[in-house]
Amino acid sequence: MSKQWLEWAKRIQALSQSGLAFSKDIYDIERYEELREISIEIMREHTELEMDKIRDLFTSETGYQTPKVDVRGVVFKNNQILMVRENIDDKWALPGGFCDIGLSPSENVMKEIKEESGFDVLPIRLIALMDKNKHPHPPEAYHYYKIFILCEIIGGKPTLGIETNSINFFSEHNLPQLSTNRNTESQIKTLFEFLRNPQKETILD
Repeated sequence: MSKQWLEWAKRIQALSQSGLAFSKDIYDIERYEELREISIEIMREHTELEMDKIRDLFTSETGYQTPKVDVRGVVFKNNQILMVRENIDDKWALPGGFCDIGLSPSENVMKEIKEESGFDVLPIRLIALMDKNKHPHPPEAYHYYKIFILCEIIGGKPTLGIETNSINFFSEHNLPQLSTNRNTESQIKTLFEFLRNPQKETILD
């Protein structure tokens, strides 16, 4: 699917969702529902997804649409970075996932690292806040922000979680097959810059 078509479809979806959330006029609601159907048709025309699956994806969203937030833990040990291999695609990623309601970013990253790798960590600092659209991830229906938090191991031991089938540390020049939906090679290499230069400024976008 052309990335431009994807951006148009997502923008139309966001406008229709906001309209449906706040409009009281029945005629406006009808127009916003039609806009949503157009966005679904665009997605169907340019992807392999079934129409019903796309409709379920879009209609499950309510209220004013905002980017979703994904948090990733950056843990170094012996000049290597912690990664986990996830069951869903059998590829490697930094431990992390969607931020849960009721938890701060630091609390979320501690929870994700513990669940996916078995390590107890202490969040040290925010090192990057990236817009997924500005990095070479595969196209997606939603807009995501990715939070990368540097953490230090303070306890625990390698333990597989229900979503992971392997845990390991990798050097910058010996990275495994990455889950590019979760993290890209360029992002991982950028994170190693913080290992070499702890004073490096936080990356934005």
